[in-house]
Amino acid sequence: MTTRPPIPAHPRLGTRLAYWLQRALRPRSGVRWVSARIEASGLARPLFTGAERVTKESLFGCRMCGQCALPVTGYVCPMGCPKELRNGPCGGVGADGSCEVYPGLRCVWVEAYERASSHGRVTDLRLIHRPIDHRRWGESSWLNYWQGRDEGLWAAAADDTGDASPSISSAHSTHLRRHQVLGG
Repeated sequence: MTTRPPIPAHPRLGTRLAYWLQRALRPRSGVRWVSARIEASGLARPLFTGAERVTKESLFGCRMCGQCALPVTGYVCPMGCPKELRNGPCGGVGADGSCEVYPGLRCVWVEAYERASSHGRVTDLRLIHRPIDHRRWGESSWLNYWQGRDEGLWAAAADDTGDASPSISSAHSTHLRRHQVLGG
């Protein structure tokens, strides 16, 4: 587990580039084969995970939860929320979009909304994240994604009222499958 406390971070990678990389790095046979070789190597896996840690921490404020939600949060890490809320903001967001815990910083969910909205991806924020599996802390979420271990990260989509929908419509089902393929 990471010892760094959650502090809201403003992503340093532009949203347009992040979404482009998401498409470029989607799982496919060649990527799965390479990632399997990395995982099997006693040396390559920790080096790869270390490089991912440095990259994602500096670009997104990532805390290496091993279950990356960046692709559906406008590339703003929800684990930067001091309360580690993965499904939306708390009730303490300031009128100016400030964080309740760190009033001098913006709420990660306000940032996520603004970034997703700027690319027509607000519906991504309606995906409901399952509770985090704390056993995955420190693992490479990229390797987990490429090997298909992330496929159950989102439980359902929420309807326009914000309530979890009891059954997933075909549109939401298609939306979920798209994100399971494009995750990150």
